[in-house]
Amino acid sequence: MAKEKISKVVLAYSGGLDTSVIIPWLKENYGCEVIAVCADVGQGDELNVVREKALKSGASKVFIEDLTKDFIENYIFPTLKANAVYEEKYLLGTSFARPIIAKKLVEIAKAEGAEAVAHGATGKGNDQVRFELTVKALAPELKIIAPWREWELDSRESEIEYAKAHNIPIAAENKKYSMDRNIWHLSHEGSDLEDPFNAPNNSMFLISKAPEDAPDKPEEISIDFEAGIPVAINGVKKNSVELVTELNEIGARNGIGIVDICENRLVGMKSRGVYENPAGSILYYAHRELEYLCLDRATFHFKQHVAVKYGELVYDGMWFCPLREALAAFVDETQKTVSGTVKLKLYKGNIISAGSKSPYSLYSKEFVTFEHDDVYNQADATGFINLFGLPLKVRALVKGGNIVNS
Repeated sequence: MAKEKISKVVLAYSGGLDTSVIIPWLKENYGCEVIAVCADVGQGDELNVVREKALKSGASKVFIEDLTKDFIENYIFPTLKANAVYEEKYLLGTSFARPIIAKKLVEIAKAEGAEAVAHGATGKGNDQVRFELTVKALAPELKIIAPWREWELDSRESEIEYAKAHNIPIAAENKKYSMDRNIWHLSHEGSDLEDPFNAPNNSMFLISKAPEDAPDKPEEISIDFEAGIPVAINGVKKNSVELVTELNEIGARNGIGIVDICENRLVGMKSRGVYENPAGSILYYAHRELEYLCLDRATFHFKQHVAVKYGELVYDGMWFCPLREALAAFVDETQKTVSGTVKLKLYKGNIISAGSKSPYSLYSKEFVTFEHDDVYNQADATGFINLFGLPLKVRALVKGGNIVNS
């Protein structure tokens, strides 16, 4: 049965089976022109092949947009400055890639006069939320089409049959895992990973070496930060894309950044995923090391609470919500003094601190030394402890009957 008539739809297109099938399905069910948009966020695909495949699948136009620099500087780095992760492990690689892609969909939809946008996210996952909340925040007038919530195709096999019936070119290989890749991470889900008791097979890793296969000698590196942003490796300035790319290579050869987590999806179920995050793991560790030096106790501790909430908002697809924007403003204020150099040792999957320095360091050897000093009077601690411990003393006296409350 035909759907409502829509003249033009902009589709988030990856070139995979799902989105390739969606093109003729949209034309068949909505009678619409389909414009395919492929966002390059550093996934490493041969995008000319993607363009040709979209056109052969029935797209009227194909936009291939290089968003990698924007992705790193305006999505990854703000999240890094916040130290935001989800459930202590997940570095949000898919989560903040969806808002930038959806934002580009909206821009092209407006420019092309489209009435709707479409995506290939399933009804079981988080990505449908991330795509659609971004569209609602930026262009609430646009209709949203999510074929996985509408069509009768319910498996890879049924999609392949549909593709063959409609002469859609499909890849010959049958990938074992559901994967998502960009310059920040590679995720693996499905197959044997659906049993959390199964260890990941080393043959699965496409970016990082397994830790046991990494070199037997540690590799030492240094990373320079300016206002919370990484700017140099081993003293050599890098632009954002060069820096993340090089750290991916360095981390990968040392088995860094493999994360295995059974996470709580926003839609209510638990999902087991294995992620490869070499650059991200290094940068998060280094950034935190510098904050230990540069942030005062109250700010550092409060920022830890902010990081948890920030991570949840990003995971939930709320990138363009007022709260995330307000938290980002707080984070930016804290980062004004987070500049300096961090040294690390990388060894068989481990990141080991090797020293850090900053012109804004709050560490003072004069105050903390065990040797003689002329700046701290240890006798001052007596009054501090008496006042700090007064509530405990009063409570004990009341309980012991030594103080009578009138």
